[in-house]
Amino acid sequence: MMRAYDVLLKKRNGGKLTEAEIKFMVEGFVKGDIPDYQMAAFLMAIFFVHLDDEERFYLTKAMLESGDKVDLSMIDGIKIDKHSTGGVGDKTTLVFAPVIASFGLPIAKMSGRALGHTGGTVDKLESIPGFRTTLDMNEFIANVKKYGIAIVGQTANLAPADKKIYSLRDVTATVDEISLISSSIMSKKLAISSDLLLLDVKFGSGAFMKDYEDAKILAQSMVDIGKNFGRRVVAVLTSMEQPLGRKIGNSLEVIEAIETLKGKGPEDFTELCVHLSAYALSFAGFGDIEKCKELVREKIYSGEALKKFGDLIKAQKGDSRVLEAPEKILPVSGDTVELKSKISGYVEKIDAEKIGLATMILGAGRKTKEDKIDHGVGIELLKKIGDEVKDGEPFVRIYFSEKSDLDSAVKFVEEAYGFSTSKTSAPALIGELIY
Repeated sequence: MMRAYDVLLKKRNGGKLTEAEIKFMVEGFVKGDIPDYQMAAFLMAIFFVHLDDEERFYLTKAMLESGDKVDLSMIDGIKIDKHSTGGVGDKTTLVFAPVIASFGLPIAKMSGRALGHTGGTVDKLESIPGFRTTLDMNEFIANVKKYGIAIVGQTANLAPADKKIYSLRDVTATVDEISLISSSIMSKKLAISSDLLLLDVKFGSGAFMKDYEDAKILAQSMVDIGKNFGRRVVAVLTSMEQPLGRKIGNSLEVIEAIETLKGKGPEDFTELCVHLSAYALSFAGFGDIEKCKELVREKIYSGEALKKFGDLIKAQKGDSRVLEAPEKILPVSGDTVELKSKISGYVEKIDAEKIGLATMILGAGRKTKEDKIDHGVGIELLKKIGDEVKDGEPFVRIYFSEKSDLDSAVKFVEEAYGFSTSKTSAPALIGELIY
């Protein structure tokens, strides 16, 4: 008879766990047969001893099999999914998904909500009046078949073991361990039967992985897990040393995504969207990366990608007028304050995590999953790294509400920015491709 104590002892002493032992721990915890204190000890053992590739596969499999699977086999074409490990101002899905769909490649995507200093795609879409992010599975599939695109919130029973285990990791200081992170992400993504999964793995001040090499190890771990499941997974390392784009906050990010789909988006955000879309297209057989970048730009400048975003909004009952006049349709706070530079020089740094925390404090994010968010608040970066700024010139605009903790948000923003009298180059945005 297997006992949790024996599994804990084995892992604590550096032993390699079998599939049966890992499955026993996961299933037992979900059923309530294994108490929190033993699972917490198990997680801490993994935190210090780690799991090898095979053990990570077993843990991912056990969590994946704890809930529903989404079968996309009835949808024709190469189904592409994307996941970002989280960042500040990361509204990439709102551009990537319609771009890919405009090539006739189906996008059937389940996305998450904001938690902590990072934003969530579902919250951004819900800032569009009427937009529904909850569809039953039949409607979800039907929308993808008809329009080629659907984006919804994750179902409650998608890898429920991961949800329960993550809640425990969150309070036992075992969140930031690569085996646990990669298994957590992949258990949810592999539950959806896409043909290609593109992972946007962030590194830098606003990312989960601050260090590039750690982000690379995480990316490789997730790619390896995908391979072990016989799935095609590609990871791209991208920088989160400063926020992505210039607008952070739900409605503000939708506005910036629409501007980008019209070919008028900020340079860094546009670059990332073009690169990620091109990587997906290339692996789907549309040619080499450079050719695919040109194809992506053509879809943006022709308006075809914007039309696909309109199809998504229409299909999920959102207000389609948002494409023409987003500032009028979306809830954006009319209360703003600008922070002004006290020196003449250049922006040397922007701590993305502190900008994210400031946005959360304003009300755009959540400290806990139960918190309600304000779609209308946020931050606009008038100056980014390398930009020149003059004494008395605004470098940030803050959108706030009466519920916002404005003083704390201002303090975080001021701490996030660093200025210099010499010009600094913006950090490189795109890192290695791992597959």
